[in-house]
Amino acid sequence: MLYDKKGMLNNKIADNLKKIRAKKGLSLEKIARIADLSLNTIVKVENGVNTNPTIETLTKIAKELEVGVDDLIK
Repeated sequence: MLYDKKGMLNNKIADNLKKIRAKKGLSLEKIARIADLSLNTIVKVENGVNTNPTIETLTKIAKELEVGVDDLIK
């Protein structure tokens, strides 16, 4: 596991999701609705609670954000 300077778990997926979503001006609710995922799922991924989302979940999120899955996990 990777940790940042404060000892917190470094979750690249959460960080990338936040950045991309903010850049595109999309709400968590809109992504959840259009991607056909629960709001709870999106919130857990973005907040780093779910550090290992399924490829299906990542694919749905990436499609809604109009990016590749690799953009979320790099």
